[in-house]
Amino acid sequence: MTETTPARSLVVKSTSGTDRPEAANQALTVAAAAVAAGVEVSLWLTGEAAWFGVPDRADELVLEHAAPAADLVEAVLAAGTVTVCSQCAARRGIGPDDVLAGVRIAGAALFVEESLRPGAQALVY
Repeated sequence: MTETTPARSLVVKSTSGTDRPEAANQALTVAAAAVAAGVEVSLWLTGEAAWFGVPDRADELVLEHAAPAADLVEAVLAAGTVTVCSQCAARRGIGPDDVLAGVRIAGAALFVEESLRPGAQALVY
């Protein structure tokens, strides 16, 4: 019997929103590029990035020479998962009815679980 290598996956955590536009855009760009490359992607929106899980809020991130943040979030949602940190959501008054369709709210235990799966790579921006 031969062992198989687990499929690679990417867990991207963005801790920045419009307060740090380049860091936020880098996280979203990497997540969307990985989805386009066929990688299993889980994007975590924490801190001020939590707002990107709310309709129309990603439009507030405007950065010269960068793809629109809303398009990047949409690309990840189309083929990956997007999660808003539960504590970050609670601190901002964001509930399950406030987020984009397909976005989930979950806590650190799930982030750790996803990050420690065989073949997973976690990146934090």
